[in-house]
Amino acid sequence: MNTFVEFVPFLSGMNLHRRTRLFRGAATLALVSALSGCGILSGAGPYRTSISSDAGSSNPNYDIIDLDATNISPYMRPPIKELTSDVSKVGVGNVYLIPGDVIALMISDSMQEGGLFAPLSAGGTVFPKLRVDAQGQISLPYAGELKVSGMTLPQVERAVRNRLKGKAVDPQVHAELVGDLSGSVLVAGGVKSPGRFTTLQGPLTLLDAINQAGGPVLEPHLANVVVRTGSKVYTYSYQDLLSGKNQPVQPRSEIIVERARQRFVAMGSVKTPGLHDLPSASPSLLETLGTVGGLDEAKADPTGVFVFRLVDADPNNVHAMVFRLNMRNPESIFLAKQFLVHPEDAIYVTNAAVYEWQKIITPILQAILIGQRF
Repeated sequence: MNTFVEFVPFLSGMNLHRRTRLFRGAATLALVSALSGCGILSGAGPYRTSISSDAGSSNPNYDIIDLDATNISPYMRPPIKELTSDVSKVGVGNVYLIPGDVIALMISDSMQEGGLFAPLSAGGTVFPKLRVDAQGQISLPYAGELKVSGMTLPQVERAVRNRLKGKAVDPQVHAELVGDLSGSVLVAGGVKSPGRFTTLQGPLTLLDAINQAGGPVLEPHLANVVVRTGSKVYTYSYQDLLSGKNQPVQPRSEIIVERARQRFVAMGSVKTPGLHDLPSASPSLLETLGTVGGLDEAKADPTGVFVFRLVDADPNNVHAMVFRLNMRNPESIFLAKQFLVHPEDAIYVTNAAVYEWQKIITPILQAILIGQRF
């Protein structure tokens, strides 16, 4: 109170211009102090101290683990898998005709002259493109309409011979598939040349079909392969297929190559914050930080590198783990090289105290400079 009494004569002794400048400066300081005290200053996330203090509450929502050489073992990257000599076992199954298939038939007659069909020595009579219609039938001279849908090629040959009995002398029939909708597979999604691919030259594996489609446009660890057979659906990791788990694919299957959810979020004082793909199948924290350009040296606090991870648990009681790494310690580089980053992890680097102070002091200095102009 005495200070205020002494301050009043001090103000009264000033001219109006100086008093106005003084009040403006005081108001600016009060405003900045209020903003900083209320946490309204800009930022990408919590302060390092607030993360630590919340974890010490009586009912914490997360556990903080300070990574060091004594506790990193459960969170390390797995060792590189050994190469395997396994190859896929491709079984040869029967092809059953469906509407839309195209077959070729060669029919020969044992009668050398005057037969319905050319003799075998002359190459027989060839019907090069017989399409199975919507009713599953083909039409042949002297045999009429013949339902072939659901038949194999040997069954078609027997059915045609039976139809020609009494019309041709010991007819010989050979059937060949030339347009195999029933035996083809569809490849779509994240491949370079999607389309339908034939099995006329033999059965296909998943890698065969995907390679015929030009291969995936994604990195192997970022691609999943979904296979629909009409009765079941399967999902494979493309990385696993390359590692020796290639599988045969059934005719008429649909193969969809899609993006796997192998992502992480980078926040705070990093060069490139945002949502990113993981850089490898087993990415380390050091590798992942390198993907986003590393820490922003102008504003990052190296002692506040955090990895936030949700723990699979009861959905009604979700818990999280927060890993903290002090990059000021020399061994932290080796720890970051061994720590495994999981999909959907959030990496957050806090701001340095000096950077936070700059955010407070900069508007004050700007206000003082503006006040000098009046």
